[in-house]
Amino acid sequence: MTELPPRNPAVSEKLQILATEHWSLLATRSLIYQESLGRVNMFLAILSGSVIALALIAQADRFGTAFTAIAIFMLAVVFFTGAATIRRLMMLNRDDYHMVVGMNRLRHGYFDLHPELEPYFITSPFDDLSGTLRTLGIEQETAHGMGSFFHGFVTLPGMVGVIVASVGGAIGGLAAVGFGAPAYVAILAGAVAFAATEGLIYRTGRRYFRRFGPSVEPRFPTPKG
Repeated sequence: MTELPPRNPAVSEKLQILATEHWSLLATRSLIYQESLGRVNMFLAILSGSVIALALIAQADRFGTAFTAIAIFMLAVVFFTGAATIRRLMMLNRDDYHMVVGMNRLRHGYFDLHPELEPYFITSPFDDLSGTLRTLGIEQETAHGMGSFFHGFVTLPGMVGVIVASVGGAIGGLAAVGFGAPAYVAILAGAVAFAATEGLIYRTGRRYFRRFGPSVEPRFPTPKG
């Protein structure tokens, strides 16, 4: 019968410390996901409540001056809440990226202690942008698509951004109506407000993405080739 090699207490202690930190980062990522969904649900709840309230006011005021004034004020509150939600979602995405970087570093520590386990992992032990994207399930060949124009709209901040831009367009249109502008001017004002808001949100998110990779200095970069 083959005898097992003696266990090294130092190695076992290192593995325990690394595993504890790994589970801590995993729990933090779970909290990040919960807060992201909670923020979006809060924004949508405020938006839905405002639309219902405006519908009741419109029935009473027949889309008069009082409705326009109240609608602009209520939609401004919704707009602020949406803008704050987008900003927070970007911060949470950045925090999640940091957690993945930390988990990749811990995985690198596992492989330093037991390199024979490397073939059984599909996630990366490297903490640069390429290694982090691999852990997130994005291969390097398709990573360039994350910076494309259309990718921004399928993310959580991107989808919320379209809704916020629509609220901004509604405020622009109502403001034009409040000043007595004809229908086509109100539509044009709403379209301009929508485009300006969406452009600002997209530019902010894109700048955030460009600073996303170098935010943590890599200690274990992916080997060339």
